[in-house]
Amino acid sequence: MKTVPGSTDHVVVVGAGLSGLAATLHVLGSGRQVTVVERGAGPGGRAGRIEFGGYLADSGPTVLTMPHLADEAFAAVGDSLYRRVELIELHPAYRARFADGTQVDVHTDGDAMEEEVRRFAGAAEAAGYRRLRGWLHQLYRAQMRRFIDTNFDSPFQLLHPDLARLAALGGFGRLDPQIGRFLSDERLRRVFSFQALYAGVTPARALAAYAVIAFMDTVAGVYYPRGGVHALPRAMADAAGDAGGRFRWSAEVTELERSAGRVRAVHLASGERIACDAVILTPDLPVVHRLLGRAPRRPVRLRHSPSAVILHAGTDRTWPELAHHTISFGAAWERTFDELTRTGQLMSDPSLLITRPTTHDPGLSPEGKHLHYVLAPCPNTTTGPSADAWHDLGPRYRDSLVTELERRGLNGFGDSVDRELLVTPMDWTAQGHAAGTPFSVSHTFAQTGPFRPRNLVRGWDNVVLAGCGTTPGVGVPTVLISGKLAAARITGLPRPVRTGPAAPNRTVVASRKGSAHDPS
Repeated sequence: MKTVPGSTDHVVVVGAGLSGLAATLHVLGSGRQVTVVERGAGPGGRAGRIEFGGYLADSGPTVLTMPHLADEAFAAVGDSLYRRVELIELHPAYRARFADGTQVDVHTDGDAMEEEVRRFAGAAEAAGYRRLRGWLHQLYRAQMRRFIDTNFDSPFQLLHPDLARLAALGGFGRLDPQIGRFLSDERLRRVFSFQALYAGVTPARALAAYAVIAFMDTVAGVYYPRGGVHALPRAMADAAGDAGGRFRWSAEVTELERSAGRVRAVHLASGERIACDAVILTPDLPVVHRLLGRAPRRPVRLRHSPSAVILHAGTDRTWPELAHHTISFGAAWERTFDELTRTGQLMSDPSLLITRPTTHDPGLSPEGKHLHYVLAPCPNTTTGPSADAWHDLGPRYRDSLVTELERRGLNGFGDSVDRELLVTPMDWTAQGHAAGTPFSVSHTFAQTGPFRPRNLVRGWDNVVLAGCGTTPGVGVPTVLISGKLAAARITGLPRPVRTGPAAPNRTVVASRKGSAHDPS
């Protein structure tokens, strides 16, 4: 593995999102000094917090999977995720509701899910689910150490026995047909393939290897951190501070001072100069390229994932059919993905993610109120409407979403709204996200593994990248890994041995239906 040459005693990390904080903790654990420069007033990045009308909402991710990856970062400085953050394991992880009026609860416990599939679709599908679960485990084991949690210096690193194992598992086939080998019920197939959208590709075209995301989502456990996902970066920043890390909040980097191929200092908008021996850059790629003065040459222009519209709605009531996380599928499927990724149209029959964090955390809303987060995937600004177009389109689309929610059984949703905040691609663009999407570069084959933008920068000896635009990719688990991989480019330290996906039971609160705030 290539590492940064020369002195690396003082590292500046630009950005206090999850990748930057993970990198910070791992570098601090090696005994180096770290200064974190963040343009916001506090930690979080995409996993930030929005306050509106007495409501506290996550600005980005609403779910935590693979918590052991976060714990690795805490452990680097002798700390623990489970000491800093209360995790609630969700049962069910999701509730999937379909256009035909049926619904299935998605459990990460194998026995519970097998029984639910049997109830929902019969004994044959339950047996197919068991085989699918085993296949997902095998995919995860074949990919994690060799193709996800690794620093690539060359595509030739792919030539390993694990590549043959992945091929033998069907990892280079298409996702939809591979899921279809185990499940014939079209509704269940959606439950285990919609995650391809996270990677920015359709299930019909996605490599089956991306089913590893379904493993994280439907097998490894789904957790809610008390206080919201934003509690994770807050705790990481606290742990870093306690370990000697220094933070500059509300500070924007405007220039990298370079000499003889190395960054010697970062310059802030305030005029401050911070000398350093190495830099880890975590902003979105356009910001990184602006600081570097150029974008790396690629044979084909980068493609970006679809974007999303998010309606944060504080309401004076809720609906018993909602779980903590509810996926409301429309009748359309292939057409929906075609609209999102090819024609650039808004979903004509939308599939929606509805999150109700006050199911387990009533303190996020004023007393007697409820918080709902409605995410509607939409085309990015390269494929679909421009960022400026969303100024007028946004309010109209908000109204159509409310109408659709009411049509699907959330009667009176519009009238129940006490406070709200709408986030559209116009807002993502204003935050500096390329193509108006918070999901960054999509995971096509040509943008995955060693073909994704590398975390080392040609011509800059001591600059390393982290975040969802570089390796290994998009999502909370992967950006945590990206921070660890970036740190390893500086420290050269071997990776921790522990790779299991499960958190220690003694540190997790198991939450089931019937809480005082959960009418389901």
